Amino acid sequence: MKVVFLTAGAAGMYCGSCMHDNAIARSLRANGVDCVLQPIYTPIRTDSTSVARHQIFFGGIHVYLLQQWPWMRWVPKSARRLLDWPPLIRLATRRAASTDPAKLGELAISMLQGVDGRQAEEVLRLTAWLQQEMQPDVLVLSNLLIGGSLPLIHQRLPKTKVFVMLQGDDIFLDHLPESARAQAIALLSGLVQSVDRFLVNSRFYADKMGLLLNIPDEKICRVPLSIDLAPYQSKPKAKGATTSFRLGYLARISPEKGLHRLVDAFLHLAVKAEHQDMTLEVAGWLGEANRPYLEAIQSRIREAGLQDRFTYHGSPLLPEKIVFLQSLDLLCVPTEYEDPKGLFALEAMACGVPVLLPDHGAFGELIESTGGGIVVPPNDHQALADGIERLKRDPLLRESLATQATVNLREKHSIESTGRLLRNLFP
Repeated sequence: MKVVFLTAGAAGMYCGSCMHDNAIARSLRANGVDCVLQPIYTPIRTDSTSVARHQIFFGGIHVYLLQQWPWMRWVPKSARRLLDWPPLIRLATRRAASTDPAKLGELAISMLQGVDGRQAEEVLRLTAWLQQEMQPDVLVLSNLLIGGSLPLIHQRLPKTKVFVMLQGDDIFLDHLPESARAQAIALLSGLVQSVDRFLVNSRFYADKMGLLLNIPDEKICRVPLSIDLAPYQSKPKAKGATTSFRLGYLARISPEKGLHRLVDAFLHLAVKAEHQDMTLEVAGWLGEANRPYLEAIQSRIREAGLQDRFTYHGSPLLPEKIVFLQSLDLLCVPTEYEDPKGLFALEAMACGVPVLLPDHGAFGELIESTGGGIVVPPNDHQALADGIERLKRDPLLRESLATQATVNLREKHSIESTGRLLRNLFP
């Protein structure tokens, strides 16, 4: 079986979707599938070995300039192809800041218009590559937002089955101006007929995206969120007495991930005599646009006189990430939005660390399935503080949650089980 997996790069940052796509591609290969992982927009960045091709389709610089300067399509193709050189894209996106939502909306709409958009030449190039070189039995897309080419692909490769993963499309749409958002949703809904199956990680997201895009129930298939457990199993958590309670956060450093809410709860608890042993350990990718956000948080910590109990550990690679997680007593990522995944929760559980999450998005289902933590009402700093305090005071409960998660991760949330499930779903 030949599978081509189109994965959208995330402009140089560590992206949970990219890392998950990469792990799935490896698992499919291990299950006897000839799987080609093909980046779209930018090279993907993972914290483990990438199996993605170096060639880029719809290179981020290229499609953006075509949107802003339509006359560029008259520039010789040989010259424009230089814009898709991966090192150049990495350099251009290394310090990427926030993009004007209006321009982002215009580009998203043009991309979704496929052969009718300003990137039509790239649509034709991708389709020709699939038709002439790949001839896949199955085409998988990491999200529907990169699906503008699907009507032409369906026409040129009628025997190829199309699977689309839904894993955050609505979050992108919610950042667009309302007029652009409405137009993008209409275009996305029109692409549903070109898709054989949609893959989601939770009932929550199946319901939400099914309603938003008018996706028939029979086209939606739930595939449990999963990770590669092997690296975590090889390094069991160290035992022994500890002198502090290490409260942790592992996610992108940004307002929507809710670090400031965790800081609110930490400041509320840390001043109490009984919690003088509590420290806040933070790790995750930090983009230039969010550096002032982190600096404001660090300033609040200093003003409270708690700078010795707060550490930002940077953006660790996989070995360092595992060591970081194993050092924690509790992980908490209080996202402000309804997260459709929560890979960081599975990673913490795989290291024997329970999690505390807001009860929205897919988190409730994830906790129900794994048994590896508890949920509290979202966007409520007092409820968050109470949850942290409850788990801090009850080490036996933390140990019980971690033990349950260890069993359930192997049974339900390993990347091997996802690979087998997808292999059986594919024709």
